[in-house]
Amino acid sequence: MDIKKIFVVGAGQMGNGIAQVSAQAGYDTILYDINMDLVNKGMAVIDKNLSRNVEKGKMAEDDKAAILGRIKPSVSLEDASDSDLVIEAIIENFEIKKKVFEQLDKITPPEAILASNTSSLPITQLAATTSRPEKFIGMHFMNPVPVMKLVEIIRGLATTDEVYNIIEDVSKKMGKVPVWCNDVPGFVSNRVLQVMINEALWELYEGVAPAENIDNIMKLGMNHPMGPCALADLIGLDTILSILNVMYEGYGDPKYRPSPLLRQYVQAGWLGRKTGKGIYDYSK
Repeated sequence: MDIKKIFVVGAGQMGNGIAQVSAQAGYDTILYDINMDLVNKGMAVIDKNLSRNVEKGKMAEDDKAAILGRIKPSVSLEDASDSDLVIEAIIENFEIKKKVFEQLDKITPPEAILASNTSSLPITQLAATTSRPEKFIGMHFMNPVPVMKLVEIIRGLATTDEVYNIIEDVSKKMGKVPVWCNDVPGFVSNRVLQVMINEALWELYEGVAPAENIDNIMKLGMNHPMGPCALADLIGLDTILSILNVMYEGYGDPKYRPSPLLRQYVQAGWLGRKTGKGIYDYSK
């Protein structure tokens, strides 16, 4: 199967990045969200990213125009009717994803591949909400998508070798390095990462050290490019809480129990960079 058109569901932080690398790879790309304001915000981020590349001399103005020309804004899932590949990148909530995939299963051609950018939810369970579990796969990009090289590919119980090979090839064409893992809660990346972030939040909650000190110790001592508190704000504290809850429920292991401070931040609406305040204050 030759992938020519990609339909991206969700124009937020992850979705607009996926649409950008898709269009950069030469694919006709549709960027969908529930209203045009959200789509326009996503398109504005893509434009800003590409303009930065032009300013740095990494891209010609004509190339930027060509990439933007390959991205079509959409507020209708029906626009996926002739897509070869759907990549879902919406909120980390099983019921919401289920509803979207049930609709897309009816709208898209029967040979189309359905992929989820979920960072923790079971691929096999999501695949079971469709009539084509063999054509369902996890395609977990890292944030920020245009910069980070990894795509974590997760096969569901029924995913075929052919579908895996196609997604591996698409990932490489997008300039990414595909690495597979088995379908377990949190996969590899978040099963390791979120324990570290959660432990940093427990330390903050217990008064072991302020956020700046925790981050500096991990950056200077462990050679991490970003400390766990700053990284949590970048990912979104609501997303982190959702991932930890999935793993806590999936494994029943107390090491995944979310820090009470994390719950408080989310309850307060302090979700990180996207709201201007999280563990750190970005309002200034």
